[in-house]
Amino acid sequence: MTPPVNPVDRLDPVIQHHVVNTLGWSDLRPLQRAAIDPVLDGEDTVLLAPTAGGKTEAACLPVLSAMSAHGWAGTSVLYLCPLKALLNNLVTRIDGYAQWLGRRAVLWHGDTKESQRRHIRTERPDILLTTPESLEAMLIGVKTDHAHLLGGVRAVVVDEVHAFAGDDRGWHLLAVLERLQRVAGRPIQRIGLSATVGNPEQLLTWLQGSGAGRRPGRVVAPGVPDTSATSSGRDTGAGTAGPPPGDVEVDHVGSLANAAKVIAALHRGEKRLVFCDSRRQVEELGAELSARGVTVFLSHASLSADERARSEQAFAEARDCVIVATSTLELGIDVGDLDRVVQIDAPGTVAAFLQRIGRTGRRADTTRNCLFLATHQDALLQAAGLLLLWGRGWVEPVVAPPEPRHLVAQQLLAATLQEHRLGDTVWPEQWNGLAPFDRSAAPVLRHLTNEGFLDSDQGMLFIGPEAEHRFGRRHFLELTASFTAPPQFTVLSGRSEIGRMDPSVLTEERPGPRRLLLSGRSWQVTFIDWKRKRVFVEPVDRGGVAKWSSGTLAGLSYALTRAMREVLLGAEPPVSLTRRAKVCLQERRETDGPDIVHPGGTVIARRGNEVRWWTWAGYRANATLGATLSSIADPVQRPTDCYVRLREDLTQPMWRTAVQAAEAAPALVLPNVDRRAVHGLKFSAALPERLAVATVAARLADFDGARTVLAEPKHFSSGQAM
Repeated sequence: MTPPVNPVDRLDPVIQHHVVNTLGWSDLRPLQRAAIDPVLDGEDTVLLAPTAGGKTEAACLPVLSAMSAHGWAGTSVLYLCPLKALLNNLVTRIDGYAQWLGRRAVLWHGDTKESQRRHIRTERPDILLTTPESLEAMLIGVKTDHAHLLGGVRAVVVDEVHAFAGDDRGWHLLAVLERLQRVAGRPIQRIGLSATVGNPEQLLTWLQGSGAGRRPGRVVAPGVPDTSATSSGRDTGAGTAGPPPGDVEVDHVGSLANAAKVIAALHRGEKRLVFCDSRRQVEELGAELSARGVTVFLSHASLSADERARSEQAFAEARDCVIVATSTLELGIDVGDLDRVVQIDAPGTVAAFLQRIGRTGRRADTTRNCLFLATHQDALLQAAGLLLLWGRGWVEPVVAPPEPRHLVAQQLLAATLQEHRLGDTVWPEQWNGLAPFDRSAAPVLRHLTNEGFLDSDQGMLFIGPEAEHRFGRRHFLELTASFTAPPQFTVLSGRSEIGRMDPSVLTEERPGPRRLLLSGRSWQVTFIDWKRKRVFVEPVDRGGVAKWSSGTLAGLSYALTRAMREVLLGAEPPVSLTRRAKVCLQERRETDGPDIVHPGGTVIARRGNEVRWWTWAGYRANATLGATLSSIADPVQRPTDCYVRLREDLTQPMWRTAVQAAEAAPALVLPNVDRRAVHGLKFSAALPERLAVATVAARLADFDGARTVLAEPKHFSSGQAM
């Protein structure tokens, strides 16, 4: 019998030598071994592993071997990341691997100087690390000969691919990759690196895009539990036999100031990474910790790049310190050897928690750990529900946002810029038939033409005056970003940029001098340049205010909200609960439980003048139910995660009539959308208003969750079923 071939033997001999002698590895990890054959065979691949699972090497070592074996010349590999900071963190390591073979890896993103870009255009690197937005800028920019620079691309590595797939940036990425494939004139291998997700096979199919000219792909995930059985349906009770490994504790501290006291007192002498789920919390907690003499650094998206880099570098080199961050430090950025992760309140997904706890336990003598500090009762309940799901091995499926019509408009404009003109009948070829950038986009194209975004002449499409007016500044730079950021003012101390702040902090009425809290320090405003959106400040001891608009649709998922209901009904997450947390949860169960949860269905309860239907179905399902049952829903309510507010004069006959009509209807109703909400869609100006509103409504809907709730028994809080 022929012995099995060792896949490591397929790597370039020089790489094999350096793995042992430069990296000092006696062997590759299981993921790295399993990735060699599919990557070297040119298959589209998703490499699945927890944080710090060696995914970068699993992709780079075989890709470099293929580059050497096949003699790829010029820029043959793109390495795409969702964050510039992650690219900055990776480039030295990847370039080091490339240099083993006499090759080069170089960085290109929004902070790259023009002199460096000129060098890249003339001396093409073998591997180009970039973002999808910068890649599109290369395709449409007048300074870059994209055929010369990108025509030799053979493979694309997409790091943190799950972070793209669940967002509009994912649609943008897929569309740009299809256009890149046309520039290259050949199928381009796609390699996705992902943390654990609930639907890896679907993630691979998504990454393959149109699939034009390529073979079937493969998911490589040795040692990762299969979560597909628990993520495909609505049953959150299925899962793996026991909780994943990790030392997890939950405490109820009652306030952010108390959280600072706990962090300051615990684990002194260790490096602690504290996650918050808002920039305001990061700033306020940072100020509280500083006041208690803790060496603290901050990281969030509204700090300047220099401020973040200084914090992350100082934290990586220090010992007894804390760094407080939003999700900016969730995605694999190396901040040194961590001892502890602390979570303030709770993230919105199990996937985010897996990323965060994965930052610890990287040394052989340590375990993964996370301490939850809940600042209020609802946060404690959310943490318990999330950990209940985690204990079952459940992870959210990654699902692309539906109906991205605004990005269809953006891509039609971008492709026209790239090609200078498009045939008015063959334009779908730019995306190789990928939906929704195919002929189904014809209504969007008609609107662009009718409104002057595109001009049509003799069967060809050209950029029109309206596109020039709205997006033409700085060589159409605005056209390369697929998301809208809320407007912010740049905060400057002298000539140094500190970060950016929401303009509402500068306009709302407050007594005394106007002071900001940014980068963990208080600043007094000395001058506001309203025209150029700049704020000049000087340092003060205390009194600053931090505030930002989220700019996103809030709300928890059906699965997480249902898990919170289970906790109220008595389920216990498989983690350590402090005495305070146990007492708080038990009080919530005894005080509120009978009025808001029932083991046999949902509850309708009257509190004062309010009637609430406690569905525990999540934000989107409740928005859908509110629209579907409009005859009995409170017309001025905003959707919530846990309940739908009903009319004050609701009677049982009114209820039965409305529910029976909904059950008999062929379809449920899309949620109501405030027309102002379409401004959160980038490029909504290039859509007919009805299509922009329909896009936002589709993204607010959860028909499956709403149907499940409609089919369940309903109970008055008095116990009478309806």
